[in-house]
Amino acid sequence: MMLHVPQVLSADEVRKIRTALDAADWIDGRETVGAQGAQVKRNRQLPEHSAVSRELGAMILAALARNPLFFAAALPLRFVPPLFNRYEGGEHYGFHIDGSVRAIPATGQQLRTDLSCTLFLGEPDEYEGGELEVVDTYGTHEVKLPAGDLILYPSTSLHRVQPVTRGARVCSFFWLQSMIRDDGRRSMLFELDQTIQKLRARHGENDETVALTGHYHNLLRMWSEV
Repeated sequence: MMLHVPQVLSADEVRKIRTALDAADWIDGRETVGAQGAQVKRNRQLPEHSAVSRELGAMILAALARNPLFFAAALPLRFVPPLFNRYEGGEHYGFHIDGSVRAIPATGQQLRTDLSCTLFLGEPDEYEGGELEVVDTYGTHEVKLPAGDLILYPSTSLHRVQPVTRGARVCSFFWLQSMIRDDGRRSMLFELDQTIQKLRARHGENDETVALTGHYHNLLRMWSEV
């Protein structure tokens, strides 16, 4: 399942993050990938252990914790702290699939990358190119969202970032392990949750919404890995 989550960050939060990022020191993005990724990756990143990266990452995770749509779709168990990248002057990232396991810095823990996230920190008209292309069984999808919006997609997806030919594309990106490993089951739970919310809004709480909520939680209990 691929999902657009709007307004994860407010306009004020985006401005605060961009002010900090525009003043930050960036490094070659190839320093954070393996040999295969380094062949197709041309961008810059904020050092993941920098104080700025940790502070801004904590702000993003706090915003995600307040977002019910993100939680319903991702059912997150644990995160790799958000990272930050910048593309300009023709920089790009060729087709690749994200690594299956990532270390969580300073914890000694690792996680399985079930879902990949890109949070856009610039408006689409600030740059040309830079579309995120995600390939799935339904074809190729181009994504270029307003500042503060996020795209969530399975980490098993082949994807790339097209060359940025004008301006700068600035984003945060990160991975998470879901309580539900299987994307199909996770999608079913999301659709069931959204249907319950719509029925509750239309008819109020009743015997049917209570029963459906019970089914949702019993399926979550059956399938979850916590």
